Amino acid sequence: MKLYWCPRTRAFRAAWMLEELRRPYERAVIDVRDQAARADPDFRAASPMGKVPALVDGAVKLWDSGAICLYLADTYPEAGLGVPIGDPARGAFLQWTLYSNAVIEPAMGEKVGNRPVNTLQNGYGSFDLMIATLAGGLTVGHWILGPRFTAPDVLLGSAVHYMELFKLLPDNAVLRAYAERCRARPAFQRAAAFEGA
Repeated sequence: MKLYWCPRTRAFRAAWMLEELRRPYERAVIDVRDQAARADPDFRAASPMGKVPALVDGAVKLWDSGAICLYLADTYPEAGLGVPIGDPARGAFLQWTLYSNAVIEPAMGEKVGNRPVNTLQNGYGSFDLMIATLAGGLTVGHWILGPRFTAPDVLLGSAVHYMELFKLLPDNAVLRAYAERCRARPAFQRAAAFEGA
């Protein structure tokens, strides 16, 4: 597997997920802030939008962090980061895997951009609703699906971590404790080391 990666980007999520898998992979650094680097043909074949992360696994090419985490959990079930089709927990697994990109990121954009709240028009609701829903989801156990760490925890945990870094995270004991549990994971720490953090 080959991960196209750039520090201080969403590629952190994919690196963390790959570290959780404990499978060999190559990390190819692409400075997406440099137009010439983004034009690299191999990179653009993996990521038509010129964004990171991008993952190449044989004939498979993905360029969305949520899709990458879902693909890796399903393709490498021996890592225990997924929930198989047919399992009653599969619905919650899918819902929370998509929550970061579909709800957290737009809600963060609302908050940072100081845009007016419109819970009827915005599919993500609002920043406050996003926070309350995520904190409520974590009442089932240490991780979003209960006692077992899974792929959505990579996405959600990195989002909470970054909200805390950017001073967007409200004073919420549940989410702060969750961020600490995520940061304590050896795979998180290995991925963070790539960032120079």
